[in-house]
Amino acid sequence: MPHWPLAPLRPPFWGLGPSRGAPRPRPLCTQPEPHGARVSRKNRAAKLKRLRERPAALEAGSPAGSSKAWTPKEIVLYETPTEPGDKKDVSGPLPPAYSPKYVEAAWYPWWEREGFFKPEYQARLPQATGDSFSMCIPPPNITGSLHIGHALTVAIQDALARWHRMRGDRVLWVPGSDHAGIATQAVVERQLWKERGVRRHELSRDAFLREVWKWKEAKGSEICEQLRVLGASLDWDRECFTMDAGSSVAVTEAFVRLSKAGLLYRNRQLVNWSCALRSAISDIEVESLPLEGCTELRLPGCPAPVPFGLLVSVAFPVDGEPDAEVVVGTTRPETLPGDVAVAVHPDDSRYTHLHGRQLRHPLTGQLLPLITDSAVQPHLGTGAVKVTPAHSPADAEMGARHDLSPVSVIAEDGTMTWHCGDWLQGLHRFVAREKIVSALRERGLFRGLQSHPMVLPICSRSGDVVEYLLKSQWFVRCREMGEQAVKAVESGALELHPSFHQKHWLHWFSHLGDWCVSRQLWWGHQIPAYLVVEEQGQGHGSDCWVVGRTEAEARQAAAELTGRPAAELTLERDPDVLDTWFSSALFPFSALGWPTKTPDLARFYPLSLLETGSDLLVFWVGRMVMLGTQLTGQLPFSKVLLHSMVRDRQGRKMSKSLGNVLDPRDIITGAELQALQEKLKVGNLAAAELNMAAAAQRKDFPHGIPECGTDALRFTLCSHGALAGDLNLSVSEVLGSRRFCNKIWNALRFILNSLGQGFSPQPTEELSPSSPMDAWVLSRLALTAAECERGFLARELPLVTHALHHFWLHSLCDVYLEAVKPVLARSPRPEGPPQVLFSCADIGLRLLAPLMPFLAEELWQRLPSRPGGPAAPSICVAPYPSAHSLEHWRQAELEQRFSRVQEAVQALRALRATYQLTKARPRVLLQSSEPGERELFQAFLEPLGTLAHCGPVGLLSPGQAAPSGWAQAPLGDSVQIYMELQGLVDPQAHLPLLAAQRHKLQKQLEGLLRQRSSQREADTQTQHRLSSLQRELLKLDKAVSHLRQLMEEPPPRGI
Repeated sequence: MPHWPLAPLRPPFWGLGPSRGAPRPRPLCTQPEPHGARVSRKNRAAKLKRLRERPAALEAGSPAGSSKAWTPKEIVLYETPTEPGDKKDVSGPLPPAYSPKYVEAAWYPWWEREGFFKPEYQARLPQATGDSFSMCIPPPNITGSLHIGHALTVAIQDALARWHRMRGDRVLWVPGSDHAGIATQAVVERQLWKERGVRRHELSRDAFLREVWKWKEAKGSEICEQLRVLGASLDWDRECFTMDAGSSVAVTEAFVRLSKAGLLYRNRQLVNWSCALRSAISDIEVESLPLEGCTELRLPGCPAPVPFGLLVSVAFPVDGEPDAEVVVGTTRPETLPGDVAVAVHPDDSRYTHLHGRQLRHPLTGQLLPLITDSAVQPHLGTGAVKVTPAHSPADAEMGARHDLSPVSVIAEDGTMTWHCGDWLQGLHRFVAREKIVSALRERGLFRGLQSHPMVLPICSRSGDVVEYLLKSQWFVRCREMGEQAVKAVESGALELHPSFHQKHWLHWFSHLGDWCVSRQLWWGHQIPAYLVVEEQGQGHGSDCWVVGRTEAEARQAAAELTGRPAAELTLERDPDVLDTWFSSALFPFSALGWPTKTPDLARFYPLSLLETGSDLLVFWVGRMVMLGTQLTGQLPFSKVLLHSMVRDRQGRKMSKSLGNVLDPRDIITGAELQALQEKLKVGNLAAAELNMAAAAQRKDFPHGIPECGTDALRFTLCSHGALAGDLNLSVSEVLGSRRFCNKIWNALRFILNSLGQGFSPQPTEELSPSSPMDAWVLSRLALTAAECERGFLARELPLVTHALHHFWLHSLCDVYLEAVKPVLARSPRPEGPPQVLFSCADIGLRLLAPLMPFLAEELWQRLPSRPGGPAAPSICVAPYPSAHSLEHWRQAELEQRFSRVQEAVQALRALRATYQLTKARPRVLLQSSEPGERELFQAFLEPLGTLAHCGPVGLLSPGQAAPSGWAQAPLGDSVQIYMELQGLVDPQAHLPLLAAQRHKLQKQLEGLLRQRSSQREADTQTQHRLSSLQRELLKLDKAVSHLRQLMEEPPPRGI
């Protein structure tokens, strides 16, 4: 194929720096990073982050989605009658503008019915590689709707799945949902009370579970429909639910195998307890609420606000010394009845004389030992602490070291137990708190009350304060499995990306305790463990428990354990259920049929990749790695891709109380302000929080949220890299992606119109460019394919989005389409440009399809088919363009040379703007002292004039005098640009305009200079602005001088 331009340029030309005069203009089109360039990933991520933050910075101070940024667009609907699953009718013309509702209609049901998302279909593709690629979706809870974090997960996973599918891999992406034990039970309980006035305990367990299943069948499908709206290419025939029959078998099998391996045990230990739910909860369901001091909180079951962040000082009298006492401070006086000792540091000289002495309990008068323990921090408070092993993890460890017996004083429902005495028994713990403080005052042992900073553990499910209670529960031994998880990362067998997550992984597993898996619920997997009634287990006073897949199996195990006939034994099954995270930890292999050796398990396990949020690294990913390795003998996956938390445009965590939660459905379909405000009222916000949230919404979305569409949301989410920190998402950014969709839409309308009737595309390998412009755009297309391939292989989707955005917007729309319009208007029309346009559309849409599947399908289906073999029925299964297949188009040197032409275009546009030549098309002359440059410009004279909105462009020989009265601008050291002004500009009318403009810029410059003088050191942004203003003033002064010269000179006769 020919390589353009025809004559080579001299190498020294490209090494020239900027001229000593005006700085070199910026190129019209910034070149992306060349393939293989050694640019720091962190720097690249930072640059992309700055580019994304630019619109947010412009938004600062103005409402998001304001009328300045957006005007409502006409919504076009697809109204052709189409049965669900039938192919969309694309025989009609494209609507004049992009409309998401029109584009996204009808495609997904057809994709699903045709089986494009099934690995069996993909194995028959012409481009099939024989390789497999498998993932599972992090199963969302059936109780909720997909939030923006879910949308990010889906966007990333679906882009990867679609890319692997198009390149010919056999892809299995397993959908599923989580039964969400605590959350689902709470929702159904509230519904029963609201609709029928019935509490859970008024029903039998079986009757309640029937109600839950009814609710699940009615409401549980909403998540799946939302996934379809997002375009998730999941294999729905393999959909899993963590309470379906297959999952139940897997959970039971896992519990039995762990028990046989000695990794399960039952013990009475401290657990996180929610009194409102009356159940143990996992660490991830405990939120830490920092308090700066005294703070009143409204809690479930408490009619009045409860104060926290108060330190009560209490005196413990020293036995035998009437005037001696030890004062301790506590933020939890309700636990005083459970105190069994007071502890001090052994080296604290204030208490050395009391070592071995006993103290009187301030409420009961019982004798308590004063113990010494190096865990006590003598510099905090009085240096003495009360020890309550039954209600504090730290105290439980200390109590075990000193053989102290715990005393439980708070019951499961949050009331005080009989250990506290008749005067407190049955009282709510926070009511008892006030009564205890009053009693201390009466006894003269109260020593003060002061505001005190603290961190309060809150149950994320109920909003109640978490208690630490001693409960007999089932625990998984995690130490050995945790060591294996650490070795997997250290050896490289398990890759965490970004790699900085390794530190968190290693730290968490090095401090990992045993995992409490018992939950006091009815909805969930009932624990397959049975109490052998009237039998004692190993150890004094312990119960006898057995584990089995069925009761018959458990009975046989009990007979072997006790030596008694199985028929004589009475077994009672543990009423508790397993922690929801237990079944979720099995999902990568239970979803493929484990423990049965299914074909799916053999082919697709271990999974190729796990993609999820970084907040689930240890709670879900870590547990999957532990149980997967233990139960299957293999890591469940070898690569983990972690994305960051999605925050609002100001970097704040999304919270209902802040009114900044972005529902992906609102972004996709649009939402009026009134609808957003109504959503807030449905939640459980307090009145003050509701008012604050509503005010924030009115400020951020005064006109509501505009319709952006699925493709725009997906593209925006994928443009954020894992290395760039938390994702600060703004609606304006998604809106920018919608405008990008519209740009692609208009480009295809132009291309389809340019192809005309009877157009027959050439095969890619036969297409040879017929002009330098054709060669340039095909080279840009080949580079884009290479960059996309590099981004997908590295799983760095921002590289892909950046390359695609750059090609479609800058290379194709801004440059090639504009340059080729005059060529297409010729008669007869040349054959080359339509072929190039088709290839740009076909290949460009296939490159785009994993990220914008709906738009790509809608437009690709309207392109004529290439001759030869059968065309792919859908872009979903069309071959993804490879860098190798387009390598013959790549001309890196031509692209580098053409950037010089773009600089000339930019300089000419700047001249036109300075002299306000809006409609005139002035003649242009270029003069260069370098032969290579002259040959370059000669090859691009026509597109240069077209892109610069000028008239004819010619070359001026070196040494030839410049025409009089023409504007002049340097382009580096070797090129001068001349633009005709005579007869196009009225100097007398234009000079006052330039003067006004200069006055305005001068005032801005003086303001910045004053600002800089008041700062110790000018920041980079201020310095750049100063330089920019100074350059603009120089350009204006030069234009003023030139116009005055024009007024004095007679017009030239010609050139």
